[in-house]
Amino acid sequence: MLYWAAVFLIIAVVAAVFGFGGIASAAGDIAQILFFIFLVLFVVAVIVGLFRGRRPRV
Repeated sequence: MLYWAAVFLIIAVVAAVFGFGGIASAAGDIAQILFFIFLVLFVVAVIVGLFRGRRPRV
């Protein structure tokens, strides 16, 4: 998912350089949404990993 956020970020930068404001804005928004989804999933995975690591081994 982080890969797709980077792809849309690159599309937004290229579109902005060529002056396509609407396309750049849309691609930038998609990249931002995907990045925050990735960030939330990463934090959840870290928290779950911390709780799983604290169980006593029998």
